[in-house]
Amino acid sequence: MLVVSYETRELILTALATLRSACPTEPYEVVVVDNASTDGSAAAIGAAFPDARVVRLARNVGFGRAVNVGAAHARGDWLLLLNPDTEPVGNVIGELLAFTRARPGHGIYVGRTLTPDGSDDGHSVFGPPSLWTLTCFATGLSKVFPRSRLFNREALPWLDRSAPVRVPAASGCLLLVRRSLFAQLDGFTPDYFMYCEDLDLCLRATALGARPVLVPTAQVLHVGGAASTSAGKRVMLFRGQVTFLRLRWSPTRAALGRALLGIGIAARAAGARLTGRAGYWREVWRQRRTWLAGWPPAAGLAPVEVTEPVPPGPRGTPEGDG
Repeated sequence: MLVVSYETRELILTALATLRSACPTEPYEVVVVDNASTDGSAAAIGAAFPDARVVRLARNVGFGRAVNVGAAHARGDWLLLLNPDTEPVGNVIGELLAFTRARPGHGIYVGRTLTPDGSDDGHSVFGPPSLWTLTCFATGLSKVFPRSRLFNREALPWLDRSAPVRVPAASGCLLLVRRSLFAQLDGFTPDYFMYCEDLDLCLRATALGARPVLVPTAQVLHVGGAASTSAGKRVMLFRGQVTFLRLRWSPTRAALGRALLGIGIAARAAGARLTGRAGYWREVWRQRRTWLAGWPPAAGLAPVEVTEPVPPGPRGTPEGDG
């Protein structure tokens, strides 16, 4: 199991403790990659969970690159990605592994992420962007008709999440991927600091023959938004989306996509000014130069520096499943 930590000390300690209680019989190893947290996360995890392998990075390199580091330290046949701001609902690891045995060959398995009231938050699976979905965002149709199959295609509002079903893409919040497939893909594309790296991975995996599937009985409670403000989170989200357009679309199509994003955000910022509500859109619009640039290309990034990899204790399980 791979968990990326950044300033989430209490959350990750709770996540690992509840996971241990919920999945007492499942063999798994824990690899935590700490993105240079300043809240003592790495030391606290090492003290509370001596079996865990804690890899400390010299600086925050984002989610995907940190997962790539963790995958290199993992020893199982499966890699289970889990957000630190989650708590398992039942034996989530057992449910995922049972599904892989019953339905092998998918390569990628995703669980459901729930709100505190137990309802599905709608964010664990989604569709890829297109010029049509961005047009619906720009015109507000996806907001006005959130349950529409026509106008809100990225959110998949029509999908029955109570039954197993193939999905276009899945969130890295609770994601099980076969290690050999992850290696074949060279892990997450390093251009993404945060957001859309999971979309990118799923689409590349599908091109190789994988069939991402939703496992409805594998569930976690997702606190969400633990490390970013409302405006800050959206700025990072749009940087991820713009990076996806840059990497996977033609230059002309990507330019149209960025323009549609800009129109949609400008309209929301104007609405926020008029109504005095949802003021974070005004801040997102003020930061448009930042998100329109996307994340910096990987070629210009400094190498990831591991400052202190901590080996697991004697109860580590190299035969574990992620």
